[in-house]
Amino acid sequence: MLKSEDIASLKASKNLLAFSGGADSTALFFLLLENQIPFDIAIVDYAIRAQSKEEVSYAQELALTYKKNCHLFEADEISTNFEANARKIRYDFFEELILSYRYEHLLTAHHLGDRLEWFFMQLCKGAGCAELNSLSHSTQKDSYKLLRPLLHVSKSELIDYLKMNNKRWFEDETNEDTHIKRNEFRHLHVSPLLEKYSEGIKKSFEYMDEDNRTLIEDIKLFHVKEFYSFTKTKNTNSDLYHIDKILKRLGVMISAKVRDEIKENDTSVVSRKYIVAKSQTQIFITPYICHKKMDKEFKERCRILKIPVKLRPYLFLNQELLEEINFL
Repeated sequence: MLKSEDIASLKASKNLLAFSGGADSTALFFLLLENQIPFDIAIVDYAIRAQSKEEVSYAQELALTYKKNCHLFEADEISTNFEANARKIRYDFFEELILSYRYEHLLTAHHLGDRLEWFFMQLCKGAGCAELNSLSHSTQKDSYKLLRPLLHVSKSELIDYLKMNNKRWFEDETNEDTHIKRNEFRHLHVSPLLEKYSEGIKKSFEYMDEDNRTLIEDIKLFHVKEFYSFTKTKNTNSDLYHIDKILKRLGVMISAKVRDEIKENDTSVVSRKYIVAKSQTQIFITPYICHKKMDKEFKERCRILKIPVKLRPYLFLNQELLEEINFL
């Protein structure tokens, strides 16, 4: 199931597997073992289901049996916007581990169903070609590569693999709740289509991956804490793709309306939390600070550097960034 190029790359790397105990990550765990790929695992306990303690115990049991490190994070209660906040907690934890232990790859068990589900959700909220296919095989981050080696494999294939090898896994009962949008898409649209047309869907995503390589330009991202900047690409949609990725990392999912606002305006306030601002050559994303008294010298410096007005309060509190960034 794993592609030969992924096996070769991962065998020569230090890898961290995002593990949950579900069928997807359990299958990936045993596929990595089968191919003699070195890895450790990381699991987050959100403590919202009684079963989560069993899933953590299973992760620790597997790690002990197969001599892997098992990193555990016990999250505080999430009171609002669970999906986005849980994702931010999860990836903050993974990235902290990556920096501490020098992992080169973060492996997630996203599969073909996840990819089609994401495609339909983006399609229905309004998205361009880049966003429709933004759940891709790999994403280069600052200090590691995020790899999704099962993106070409269906959920049914993974379950067949686990059954054939007599492996245990857990079913998350919340996956049956169709009041959750992603579950609605999965049960009503994605699963029926994959049952009939999985091979054609796989091939379509292969073609889209080829097209995307011409649509999305790579960027060199600068960031300190919650300050992000990059040089504009030649393609506005490519810029929007990278803005969306950064905001998602910050726990903010943007709608089609907000996406259009960012595209049309030089400065946009997103969710009352972040500023997206553009200069002639650069794009900036920073926390939004509504008002801050600034001295005349700083204001004049900002004017000379042509720093967008709404960025200035944050930069006034973080003036060391002025020496590191090209604002013109």
